[in-house]
Amino acid sequence: MADSQTRVHFRVIKYIHESGLRLHMKSVPLATASVLYHKFFTENSLQDFDPYLIAMTCIYLAGKVEEEHLKLRDVINVCYRVLHRTKPLLEIGESFWALRETVANCELFILRMLRFKISFVHPHKYLLHYLKYLQDWFAPYKWQALPIARTAWSYLRDSYHGNLCLQYKPQHMAVAVLYFSLLSLGVDVPHHHECDTKWWKVFAEDISLSVIKDIISDIVSVYELEDIVDS
Repeated sequence: MADSQTRVHFRVIKYIHESGLRLHMKSVPLATASVLYHKFFTENSLQDFDPYLIAMTCIYLAGKVEEEHLKLRDVINVCYRVLHRTKPLLEIGESFWALRETVANCELFILRMLRFKISFVHPHKYLLHYLKYLQDWFAPYKWQALPIARTAWSYLRDSYHGNLCLQYKPQHMAVAVLYFSLLSLGVDVPHHHECDTKWWKVFAEDISLSVIKDIISDIVSVYELEDIVDS
């Protein structure tokens, strides 16, 4: 059973993703916002900081890091709306300006807490390359008929609801979500059983089947946590 802190972090990452999508953020800035949040709370406690304030600030900071510049006004308005669905829109006034100043100060605090190490290598670029290579191994009609790429991207996106991004190499994450996608769809890589080298070793020489299974198990745990949080 997941502890209360894990459930809180799961809900807050959902909040980051919903707010980010409403702000039309792309997948990599959203991933950066999630990693910033997870890294912050590896060194800090939920008892000391409002996770939703940290999340809002991470969204704004991620936009800067990934050069997808977001207006702070838009971030505040969207995040406030997602968090307070039944309340009126936040008007320009004392509350807005106070929240704006708080987020600006929080941004500097997060930067100092993370020692300005806010640039990350995500699995996205690896997964993109692996998918392109893998596509060439399939007959075109079969690849087009199977949602391998869509499934892999979904698994990768959802993995950020946990802190897998801090536990595993990005190359290993990319291989594992691809392996999981093929497994979920009941698909074998063509001629895989005829080769001495496993297909995943072609992409990452230092990965093992046990690491792949560990990552898949952690992704499954994220989905199980979703069932608990939403129940």
